[in-house]
Amino acid sequence: MRRLRFLTNRHRAPSTNRALGLLLAFNAGAVNAGGFLVLHMYTSHMTGFASQLADGLVLGNTKLLLNALGAVLAFLSGAAVCAVLVNWGRQHHLHSVYALPLLLEAALMFPFGLMGAVTLTWGTPFAVPLTVLLLSFIMGLQNAVASKTSGGSIRTTHMTGNITDLGIELGKLFYWNGRAAPAASAVRHDHGRMRRAAGLIGMFVLGGALGALGFKYVGFVCVIPLAALLLALSIPPFMRDMPRSGLLPRRQQHPKA
Repeated sequence: MRRLRFLTNRHRAPSTNRALGLLLAFNAGAVNAGGFLVLHMYTSHMTGFASQLADGLVLGNTKLLLNALGAVLAFLSGAAVCAVLVNWGRQHHLHSVYALPLLLEAALMFPFGLMGAVTLTWGTPFAVPLTVLLLSFIMGLQNAVASKTSGGSIRTTHMTGNITDLGIELGKLFYWNGRAAPAASAVRHDHGRMRRAAGLIGMFVLGGALGALGFKYVGFVCVIPLAALLLALSIPPFMRDMPRSGLLPRRQQHPKA
């Protein structure tokens, strides 16, 4: 448990970035695949929603347009809120600046897990139920956490970049340099990059499989263990940082008699 606090620390190492990325990729895969069974759409797939936004404009389909616009704005808002929370933590000199966004994500996942079936009937101005906007916001929040911790090298809510990276490294791995090629110009694959991309893809798929099974046989409540995992990552380091944050009242100094 002591090692978990380093996953949200402001001082990063490649190993902590990789470990946090794998956990978040598992979480994103579970929420994304499970949400598809209920909503029939992938709430982290902003490429698809951006295309849907263009289609809605061209076709004059207001419902399609509002559907895509709501998901994109919710994802965008989640990423923006993450940036606000992380920078607030840095300005207050917190050690675990990434704990607060994960704590917020867990706080949003708990009511979704307990009341998800109810929120499917709650309409919004964007022609989609509240659940779609909530999951898109969560995915934007989480993707921004992974991006900021790794300097943009790790994405956990969509696998396009990771599959591209894996393909590039496999191409370099199987490239035949030839005996006449000088050693300085020889093509070499990046083993670390390939392992990271493969690990993120594997955890996303594993999380997706378990999330789909959970939503199919258990229902929305299967999200609760995922939220509990995020709480285990975020609460202990954030509680240690509370005295630094200024959120707790200062102890009054009583004059000596």
